[in-house]
Amino acid sequence: MIAAGAVGNAAPARRLRLSPCELRSSGALQLVKAECGRLPVAENPANPRGRQIRLAVAVVPAVSTAARPDPLFVLAGGPGEAASTFYASVAGAFALIRRDHDIVLVDQRGTGGSNALDCPRGHSRGRNTAGPPTRAEIVAETERCLKHLRTHAHVRFYTTDLAVGDLDRVRAALGYRKIDLYGSSYGTVVAQEYLRRFPERVRSMILDGVVPAQLPIGALSALSAQRAVRRILAECAGQRSCRARFGNPMTDYRRVRAALAAHPVALTLPDPTRGTPEHMRLTTYELGEVLRLASYTPALASLLPLDLHAAAAGNYTPLGGQFLLIERLYSGAIALGMNNTVVCSEDVPFYRVTARQRAEMRRTFLGTAALRDLQTVCGLWPRGPVAADFHAPLRSEVPVLLLSGGDDPITPPRYAAEAARGYPNSLSLVIPGMGHGQLLDPCIDRLMARFIDHASVAGLDTACTRRLRPPPFFLTLNGPGP
Repeated sequence: MIAAGAVGNAAPARRLRLSPCELRSSGALQLVKAECGRLPVAENPANPRGRQIRLAVAVVPAVSTAARPDPLFVLAGGPGEAASTFYASVAGAFALIRRDHDIVLVDQRGTGGSNALDCPRGHSRGRNTAGPPTRAEIVAETERCLKHLRTHAHVRFYTTDLAVGDLDRVRAALGYRKIDLYGSSYGTVVAQEYLRRFPERVRSMILDGVVPAQLPIGALSALSAQRAVRRILAECAGQRSCRARFGNPMTDYRRVRAALAAHPVALTLPDPTRGTPEHMRLTTYELGEVLRLASYTPALASLLPLDLHAAAAGNYTPLGGQFLLIERLYSGAIALGMNNTVVCSEDVPFYRVTARQRAEMRRTFLGTAALRDLQTVCGLWPRGPVAADFHAPLRSEVPVLLLSGGDDPITPPRYAAEAARGYPNSLSLVIPGMGHGQLLDPCIDRLMARFIDHASVAGLDTACTRRLRPPPFFLTLNGPGP
């Protein structure tokens, strides 16, 4: 542990020089013009003459020539996603804010262009190996990753506490006095920790997919994921056309899970991104990954009843294709080493899971395997510095807008309600039927822009959010019904 406030550091003596650059989304499908620079910081703040990290910083300038003095710092999730890559993928959602505010992106230490802690993957498993990795495989992969990273990083110095010190150095180097914050998922943790350490620097804050400061995330994620999938399938059963087509999708889910538990299914199907033949074995593990990750995004969740119904009738190809698509979408998006440092330092040591909760988790589609595997990794991974008050409840008068999806499988709306108790000048919005992260929902961009412009929730018109609905369920592969 480190003492509270130990991350605070004096501003650098020189300003950060920027030059034209382009930010790329994952897969380079979108490009965003920006001004970029590199800010050297000590990997270990207690040893300023030791190894240096060059933080990748980008500024997307405001469109207006009379820009407001407060920029919006955009903080990505994960942990382990690069802010620059995240922003390039969703830049349109910030277009209205960018009219009058600079957008600032700092690839958090250990991600993107800031000494990314990327691990080599998959060497201990065969290409067609199905099911969850064994403990021996997890140990081998973890040790291989640590050996790989040892050449360019001391992994323990990549925690949130040290990252928020970096953020304030960037703020000072760019000459901003006060800033606004947008945090998505794990980014809400970073935003709140920055507010705790540098309260005088924060003008307003948007938290999207909220993690309360006092809550170590992940211990009970299997329960949250199960509840989210139950709600999604219940929504289908409650709609006339969806129920007429599929009956009760929970029945299909139970049948498919029982069948895969008894006999894994071998499949050959077209790769969803390349079209080449792909051979795979489908087990309850792959089923669980589809259910968990599809429920993050309403567009993918809308396919679940159709996929489960086909599998219950013996056609597992749509379910296998969904797994491969999700695997491609999420593969490589997270710097696993940085993720491990954050989770193993800030979350897992604080888990308190009761015997009753473990029993409940065993009945979910994820079970307790993910928790057990995480604890295996963290038994090997070095812990980094975490402030003594890191998980203390946070209270602030700063205006805060909190956004939640009603079917969020990892940060359910009750998390936002818990966090909001510490923010008397806050507004918490729950969008029914939506998943993890509301940034791309229609009208949220206008809502965020008005909030940032006024730095107040007083009189904020939220009527448009009451008209938001998730996409309709697919009744066939051609799409929803009429």
